[in-house]
Amino acid sequence: MTPLQSLQTAAQSFLRLESAGGILLVLAAVMATVLMNSPLSRAYDAFLQIPLSVQFGAIGVGKPLLLWINDGLMAVFFFLIGLELKRELLEGELSTPAQVMLPIAAAMGGMAVPALVYAGFNAGDAIAMNGWAIPAATDIAFALGVLTLLGDRVPLSLKIFLLALAIIDDLGVIVIIAIFYSDDLSSGALFAALLCILLLLVLNVGGVMRSAAYYLVGIALWIAVLKSGVHATLAGVVCAFFVPLKSPVESVASPLRTLEHDLHPWVAYGILPLFAFANAGVDLAGLSLGSVLEPVPLGIAAGLFVGKQVGIFAIVWLMVKLRWARKPEGARWSHLYGVSILCGIGFTMSFFIGSLAFEGRGESYATAVRVGVLCGSLVSAAVGYLLLRFVAPRAAPLSGSAL
Repeated sequence: MTPLQSLQTAAQSFLRLESAGGILLVLAAVMATVLMNSPLSRAYDAFLQIPLSVQFGAIGVGKPLLLWINDGLMAVFFFLIGLELKRELLEGELSTPAQVMLPIAAAMGGMAVPALVYAGFNAGDAIAMNGWAIPAATDIAFALGVLTLLGDRVPLSLKIFLLALAIIDDLGVIVIIAIFYSDDLSSGALFAALLCILLLLVLNVGGVMRSAAYYLVGIALWIAVLKSGVHATLAGVVCAFFVPLKSPVESVASPLRTLEHDLHPWVAYGILPLFAFANAGVDLAGLSLGSVLEPVPLGIAAGLFVGKQVGIFAIVWLMVKLRWARKPEGARWSHLYGVSILCGIGFTMSFFIGSLAFEGRGESYATAVRVGVLCGSLVSAAVGYLLLRFVAPRAAPLSGSAL
């Protein structure tokens, strides 16, 4: 085997790992921070500020590369989240009240308590309070990646619980963005977006199975939403909900499943690492312990590490003790506590909300967000992993279940 073939084999083996996406996220964030603190920092910043424009007649979109990543490529990420959410709601882990009750309650607690923790550190500062939702988010790829590293030490039901919780958490984040981080609304653009949504409905009801049709209307919807003042990433979720899950003809594959399968590697190995590379770079010059202990970064870190585990575990414990829900099969309280801590990995989604919360507020707030998110996420990942690895008992195989 030649060196090139050996390298290709190693790359293919790496990409088959479920945790590969999370590993690439960390590497991208580390690379960004290294560049920010090297002689290449100006080149790094200039790269992100490269102006790019797309023009269709009188309609045009012009943004620096950073905003194309945050507004454009992240819309594809939210499109994938929408596809996953629709599938889970119709026939997956969220398709019945019994299945969905516990992760819904846990996700609500996991968003509310971190926001309250952040508010406790930043009450009285109107600008800082814009970031209240930053620690409310959970990074699906990163959290599941850490859990996957534990192999059979955790039951399969716990991974399913985490996935359901994280998807519901993302839906909550989407609602937060729509309500609290959209402004200067344009009635004309909103009307155009409504027409696009109606066209998507016509395609769905008419049984159109070609993915290209949903792509084209989805792009038009993205442009309309971008121009409307509502954050453009929401167009991805809306478009996803109109993609058909089932085909009326057995020989035709499900458009939703096909798109979900095709997009997943692009998002996990391309879009999310690129987003992390563009947004996670921290300038360490002048950074001290005092900088970390300032209200904004401390509120974010405490919200992620303390708020998430308290909000999620307390709700799960209460629901089970009141017999309103059951623990995931084979999971013990130590397993559930460890997963509650892992949900404090905000990373991608927290960076994203931070970019909206303090848009135009200067580099000091951007740095504060990065420091807080990185500290809270890394501590949550390390403590959650160590607890599940060395404290929680190894999961017993479930009879009749394929692990």
